[in-house]
Amino acid sequence: MRCIALWRGINVGRAKRLAMADLTTLLTELGATQVRTLLNSGNAVFDVKRRLGAATLRRAVAERLGVDAAVIIKTADEWAAIAAAHGIAEADDPSRLLVIITSDAAALRAAAGVEPQGEERLVVTPHAAYLWCAHGILASRAGQQLLQRLGDHGTTRNWATVQKLHVLAQAGKGNSG
Repeated sequence: MRCIALWRGINVGRAKRLAMADLTTLLTELGATQVRTLLNSGNAVFDVKRRLGAATLRRAVAERLGVDAAVIIKTADEWAAIAAAHGIAEADDPSRLLVIITSDAAALRAAAGVEPQGEERLVVTPHAAYLWCAHGILASRAGQQLLQRLGDHGTTRNWATVQKLHVLAQAGKGNSG
């Protein structure tokens, strides 16, 4: 089974520093194969014979690598639904489209209560929420509200990263089982 793991708040500023090489080694020790990381912000794609639990993975990273950070794990099929069309016509810059990925449906429902400001647009689907940040993600008050509401139950990636992870998750998928 191919999985995508997303850590929240990894390698942002000086806190929660995690080397992707160390993460790759740890995932391999936990039984993952074909481990690939993307960027330096806590994104990993890997194959496992049976699903690896987020709590187990978080604990292993905290114990072995000294970094305690929330992690969300999705299957490649779940990720394909997240990476599908988002329905925001204005979203013409992938770096300004924030994708909110949650650990469960309740956290996703919490995202629906956020009020976008000005030119921002929010679409919540059964798989993820999508926030168009017309003036940039860092300038988005709705984006800040989302992160506060989600806490450890959610994380965000921009649309460009979502698409790159989708490509990695689909690559050679037929061989992964």
